[in-house]
Amino acid sequence: MKKILVLCTGNSCRSQIAEGYLRYFAREKAEIYSAGIEAHGVNPRAILTMKEDGIDILNYTSNNVDEYSTIDFDFVITVCDNAQENCPYFPTWAKKLHHNFTDPAKAKGTEEEIMKLFREVRKEIKIYSKKFIADNL
Repeated sequence: MKKILVLCTGNSCRSQIAEGYLRYFAREKAEIYSAGIEAHGVNPRAILTMKEDGIDILNYTSNNVDEYSTIDFDFVITVCDNAQENCPYFPTWAKKLHHNFTDPAKAKGTEEEIMKLFREVRKEIKIYSKKFIADNL
């Protein structure tokens, strides 16, 4: 079984959304983990926007990448430039992939405007995740 790590800065939005979709599309073909350089807690808007698309991430946890230093990953996907540039080294033969998604947690404006950005980023991550699973598993 393949092991996939999704890595972001705070493991609160983008990596959590990606973990949800990768789990959904991979089914039983992979173990999916997500982590951050820091652990900020799962963003309530990320939980809400995923629930709108039928995926429950309510019980996901925000983890620091150091917690997974002993796991031999097959893939490490960074979903923000900061994580790609600042991820601490840990030994792995994993294939590394990168895609910088906009950080919806930094959105400003009305609640409607903020949620609009969350939904846009969710859609981008969903497309990316579906293609990743189709191409790699």
